[in-house]
Amino acid sequence: MNFLPYSKQSIDDNDVESVANALKAPLITRGDKVKEFEEKVARYVDARYAVAFSSGSTALTAAYRAAGMNASDQLIVTPNTFIATVASGTELGAKPVFIDIDRNSGNIDLSKMEPNLSHTSTRGRLFILPVHFAGIAVDIPKLDGRIVNCNTIVIEDAAHAIGSRYPNGAKVGCCSHSLMTIFSFHPVKQITTGEGGMVTTNNPEICHRLKVIRNSGIEREQKYLQNGQEAPWYYEVHQPSSNYHLTEMQAALGVSQLKRIDQFMEKKRRLVKRYRGHLQGLDGIRLFDQKYDDWTAYHLFVVQIDHQHFPISKTQLINELKKRRIGSQYHYIPIYRMPCYSYMGDISSYFSEMEGYYRDAISLPLFYDLSEQDVDYICKSLKEILKI
Repeated sequence: MNFLPYSKQSIDDNDVESVANALKAPLITRGDKVKEFEEKVARYVDARYAVAFSSGSTALTAAYRAAGMNASDQLIVTPNTFIATVASGTELGAKPVFIDIDRNSGNIDLSKMEPNLSHTSTRGRLFILPVHFAGIAVDIPKLDGRIVNCNTIVIEDAAHAIGSRYPNGAKVGCCSHSLMTIFSFHPVKQITTGEGGMVTTNNPEICHRLKVIRNSGIEREQKYLQNGQEAPWYYEVHQPSSNYHLTEMQAALGVSQLKRIDQFMEKKRRLVKRYRGHLQGLDGIRLFDQKYDDWTAYHLFVVQIDHQHFPISKTQLINELKKRRIGSQYHYIPIYRMPCYSYMGDISSYFSEMEGYYRDAISLPLFYDLSEQDVDYICKSLKEILKI
């Protein structure tokens, strides 16, 4: 059998044709396909605006800059996330404040945020970065209802979660209770553009700032020009940025992939259900709560193996799975353990849930082209390794 990675893209003939047609167009960057992709993503998630970027990480950077994040601000965030979620903020000088997770979802534990939500500092603002881990949505309406300081800014990291919904049924990315939401279109995500990202918002001023930041800080609109000069060739740069553009070929792939997003989600839900049928309720094995399944566009299938119950380390388990041509991965090493944040000292004792998760969790294969028979084989192999 072929090797089963923990995730991968699904590309069909329509995707290939779409990209080929984009290559034949007069413009292969900054053209109509990018605009079409932005409009279709905005419509899909029920947001007013969407701005495309070269990656999820550059989308985060642009979102933080558009919101004016600076060294006076605090960044409330989960330690269970990709480094870009935090690094894009700390590069601007913001101070990270980590909150422990709920091991039933892998998400930030809202019940542990109460002291932070009443933030009343006269210096700087509070930025809250809820990460919708594995596709499971943080309850943003509930979070918004608990925020005391009206200057608090919520920016959602939905890199895993396009297609997911909040418990109230609204789509992740609609921004009804946040300033912005970012998405990633890396090949392992729900849909892909190769590399790529998107920021959605309902705020026209923020939308404008995002577009300027994406284009090296170049400002051309008359009402924003300081010198007031009006000419087709004239522009100004008020805050230097970089080139974060998505190409036309990438956008064409995104437009094509978006047509299949519901198909992708439903297949992954069936695979998650299959996994549950094999693994739910087994001693020493913990899965995310089933209550999230109906509104989650799953990006990852995480299983927590109690290594105190089973006499095998995570490294040994991953290696044994690999011998059986089964790929696995770990998401994520706690951010506070990264050497770049060693100035915070050893704070691991404050995060008992994250540390337990770090010890036990691995991600098993989950992608559109995986079959239910593949899941059967993966679970059979896992049980053999664990001697269940």
